[in-house]
Order: sequence, then C-alpha cells, then structure tokens
Amino acid sequence: MSLPHAILTALLEKPSSGLELTRRFDRSIGYFWSSTHQQIYRELGKLEQAGYIRALPAAVPARGQKKEYEVLPAGRAELASWVGTAEDPKPMRSALLLRMRAAAVVGGRGLREELERHLGLHRAQLDEYLAIEERDFPPARRTTEPDRLRHLVLRGGIELERFWVQWLSQAITELTESGGETGAV
Repeated sequence: MSLPHAILTALLEKPSSGLELTRRFDRSIGYFWSSTHQQIYRELGKLEQAGYIRALPAAVPARGQKKEYEVLPAGRAELASWVGTAEDPKPMRSALLLRMRAAAVVGGRGLREELERHLGLHRAQLDEYLAIEERDFPPARRTTEPDRLRHLVLRGGIELERFWVQWLSQAITELTESGGETGAV
C-alpha cells in the first residue's frame, strides 16, 4: 500500500499534474520506490475517488487539459496515520543474487561480466546520489527537520550503493582469484 502514500507525500510537497508527478518520481521518490507512469495515473484516480486528493479547478476549462492535484485533509490524515504505523522490513528480492545461486548449480558462464556490469551501474548511481547531496544538501541547508529527513533518505541510498560497490568488487575479485565461472558444482 505504499504507492498511494508516496503519491500523497509528493503532492503535499507540491501540488502537481500527473505528468509532473511522474517526472518527479523519476527524479526523486523513484530512486527508492519505483512505479510506472501508468500505476501513478491509476493510483491518482483511486486517491481522488477515495476523497484523499482532488483536481484543482482550471482557470479556463479546456478539453485535454492536464489536471493538477492537491491533497485534501482526509489524505493528509491518512498519510499521517500511515507514517505512525509499524511495518516489518520486507525480504530482499534480487535477481542477481538468485542468478549467482543458480550459477552454483549449473555453472556461471557470463556471471563475472554481469557482476562487472552491475558494479558499473552501482558506481554510476552512487556518483549521482553524491552529486545530488552536494547540490541539494550542503550542511547549511540541513537546518530544518524536513531537510534533515530528506537528507537521511538520500544518505540511506548512498550507503546502500556503497555497500553494493564494495560487495560486487569483492565478489569479482574472489571469482577472478578462484578462476571463477566454472561448470556446475
């Protein structure tokens, strides 16, 4: 049920049209809660039907005009209630780790190259997060609780990417040293 809450959060930060919201997801929330544009539009309809958001009235009604949404008091109350709810961590799902487990059984041809590809992707994501931190969160801008919370979310992403870079580097080294990518065990 987190997608509706992600949308409510984004709309409370700034009322937006569906298109603007999908773009904002691509640039921020989507880093840690991904969603397709179709899912976002579907969810906007459900949130509006539930009375959590409403489309702002257009200055000049026009056919095909994009709707801009804002959160209603019921939506804010729902989000506040959700924030205070306990939720257990979800088990991690990783196709890469599953692929490695399968390689232990059937052999790992191409596995090292895939690990190197993932390493490159995680290094690029880490660089992007660090650039965002430098641009958007210099120490002087972390003075309010909302800014500190947003920065902590970003720091979580930075630390996860650092973990993956370190772990993948070690895995590649270990496979290389052992001659890796042999046949089935």
